[in-house]
Amino acid sequence: MKKKLLTLLMGTALVMGLAACGGGNNDKGTDKGTDKGTDTVTSDAGAKIFDQKCSGCHGGDLTGGMGPNLTKVGSKYSKDDILGILKNGKGQMPANVVTGDDANQVAEWLAAKK
Repeated sequence: MKKKLLTLLMGTALVMGLAACGGGNNDKGTDKGTDKGTDTVTSDAGAKIFDQKCSGCHGGDLTGGMGPNLTKVGSKYSKDDILGILKNGKGQMPANVVTGDDANQVAEWLAAKK
């Protein structure tokens, strides 16, 4: 009985974790298209997208959880490297959690974390 309960809890935790990592709606009302030529707008948009789609696994403060710590990810990976990880996945992270312009904004924001 204990094994069945533990299996159920672990399975539920895994499903919830994956939903948090790749979940969220594809809200078209976000900061897309509002870039007025400033890094702050892009940075804010990248942070907002990260919060919606990535923080469930990587933590709202980037210190990790199910996913790795990303507080200094920009010192290890370039923007293009991060885009590749977002597109192809890595380890337990599924591919295409964030795509298109959203992926560019998140990659730029994360690449600045040094």
